[in-house]
Amino acid sequence: MADSTHALERVDYRTNPTQYRHWTLSVEGAVARLSLDIAEDGGIRPGYKLKLNSYDLGVDIELHDALNRIRFEHPDVRSVIVTSDKDRIFCSGANIFMLGVSSHAWKVNFCKFTNETRNGIEDSSKHSGIKFIAAVNGACAGGGYELALACDEIILVDDRSSAVSLPEVPLLGVLPGTGGLTRVTDKRHVRHDLADIFCTSVEGVRGQRAVDWRLVDRIAKPAQFAAAVQERAAALAHTSTRPSAAQGIALPRVERQDHADGMRYQHVAVDIDRVRRTATLCIQAPKGPQPTDTAAIEAAGAAWWPLALARELDDAILNLRTNELDIGTWLLKTEGDAQAVLANDATLLAHQDHWLVRETVGALRRTFARLDVSSRSLFALLETGSAFAGSLAELAFAADRTYMLALPDDAERAPHLTLNEFNFGLLPMVNDQSRLQRRFYEDATPMEAARAAVGKPLDADAALALGLVTAAPDDIDWDDEIRIAIEERAAMSPDSLTGLEANLRFASKENMNTRIFGRLTAWQNWIFNRPNAVGEKGALKVYGTGQKAGFDLNRV
Repeated sequence: MADSTHALERVDYRTNPTQYRHWTLSVEGAVARLSLDIAEDGGIRPGYKLKLNSYDLGVDIELHDALNRIRFEHPDVRSVIVTSDKDRIFCSGANIFMLGVSSHAWKVNFCKFTNETRNGIEDSSKHSGIKFIAAVNGACAGGGYELALACDEIILVDDRSSAVSLPEVPLLGVLPGTGGLTRVTDKRHVRHDLADIFCTSVEGVRGQRAVDWRLVDRIAKPAQFAAAVQERAAALAHTSTRPSAAQGIALPRVERQDHADGMRYQHVAVDIDRVRRTATLCIQAPKGPQPTDTAAIEAAGAAWWPLALARELDDAILNLRTNELDIGTWLLKTEGDAQAVLANDATLLAHQDHWLVRETVGALRRTFARLDVSSRSLFALLETGSAFAGSLAELAFAADRTYMLALPDDAERAPHLTLNEFNFGLLPMVNDQSRLQRRFYEDATPMEAARAAVGKPLDADAALALGLVTAAPDDIDWDDEIRIAIEERAAMSPDSLTGLEANLRFASKENMNTRIFGRLTAWQNWIFNRPNAVGEKGALKVYGTGQKAGFDLNRV
C-alpha cells in the first residue's frame, strides 16, 4: 500500500450506531455495555480478514463514536462495561495482516488514533466521572489488552485458559503499541522484571498470577464472572458524579461539503494549497444570539457553537491526518467577533458544573489535544478580523509559531489577542499542562504578566512584549515573511520536523500520555521502518505464513 492516499478511498470518521459492524452499545440504567463482536469481512480496507476479534481503524472509529454517544446521549450512564460477545475471545489486538499490507504512515496514524481513543476513556474517567471496567471474558492479547489497560479496572475470567498478553516483541518484532508498554509500567506499576518476562512471552499470564503481577485487578470463575462484573460496575457507578436523571442530547452526523482542495463545515473551513503543501484551517467565532443558561444550552444541543465547533474541528483534523499525508503545514486562522467568543466562554465558565457544559469542555480539550500530537507543522496567523480570544487563543498557543500582524497606525484594522481563564489550565495538553505553562516553562514572572493581561485586547506590540506571539511583522513585510516561513518549512525533511516538533511541544513536563506519544513518534517510527519488522523476512511480513522471521542481529 503506497503512502499516497489519493489512489485510495478516503477514510470517513463519521458513523453512528446504526452503521456499526463491530460494536454494540446497550444501556441499562447507570451502566452501559460496549460489546465487541468484530465482523471478519468488515475491514476498512481490502486485503485481510479481521479474525479472532482483531481490529483495524474502522473498529476504533466505531469505538470513538460510541464513547461520544455515552458522553452526550446518555448522561445518566456512570459506568461502562467493555467486553466481548465472542466465545472465549476478548480481543486479539490489531490485525496483523492489516499491519503487514499497510504503509508506514497508515500504521503510525492507526496507532496514534488508537491511543487517542484509549486516552479518551481515561479522560472521561478523570474529568466526567464515567468509570470503565474491562470484563475480559477470553483471550486478551496485544491491542486487546491495551483496551483493557485503558479501563479503570480489569476483571479476568479464571477459566484456566484465558490470559492477558503483550506478544508483539517475540511474535512481530515491534513494540506493544507503545500505549500498552507504557500503561503496564506507568499506570499499573508492574515491576520491571516481571514486565520484561510478560512482554517477551507469547502465551501471556493467567489466573491468580495475573493478579499478583498487577496485570489485572481481580479474577472470577466462569460461573461467578458475570455477577462479579455487574457488582463492580454498580460499585463504580455509585462513586460517579454524573447526573442520575438528565436528558441527553442527540449527536447528528457532522455535516461537511467536500471539494478537491478542502472541506467546508458550518464553523470550520479547510483550504488546501497543494503547491505550497499547506492546509488553512479557519475557525469561525459564534454568530447571533447564544445560550446563556443551562435550559437554553440543552435546547441548543449539538448545534451549540462550542460543541459543534469541537466536533467539526475534530473531524477536520482526523481527515487531514489520514487523507492528506503530503500537506505538511497547517495554518491556523480565526474569523469573527472576538467578544462573542469571550461571551460564550463566560457561559461555559458560569455553568461548568452542568453535565453538558462539562462534556463540551471535554470535547474541546480532546480536540485541541489532537493538534498537539499531530505530526504537522502548525503556524497561527493573527490577521485583520481574527478572533483569537479565550478558548480560541489556545489555537495560537498550540502552534509551533505564531505570527501577528502589526498595524500601529490603524487601530480599527489591527488584530488583537485576548486572554481569559481558558488559557490557564481549562484546556490542557495531554501532559496536564496549559499551553501557556508550556510556553513559559511555568516561570512565575511571564505567567503572572500574562495573568495580569486577562481581558485586555492586546495588539501585536503588547502580545510580542508579553511573549505570546513569535513575530509581529507590519503590513509591508507580512506577506513576504509568511511566504518565506512556509517555503522554508516545506523544504525541510518531514521526518526531522516530526521529531523536532514533538520534542519542543512537550519539552519539560512528562507524564504517561506524553511518553506514549513520544515513543510512538520516535520508537515506532523507527521500528516500523526496520527490516526486522517490515523487511522481506521481517516478522510482520512473514506472520501467518509458517516462515520464520530473519533478523538482522546488529544492536543499534
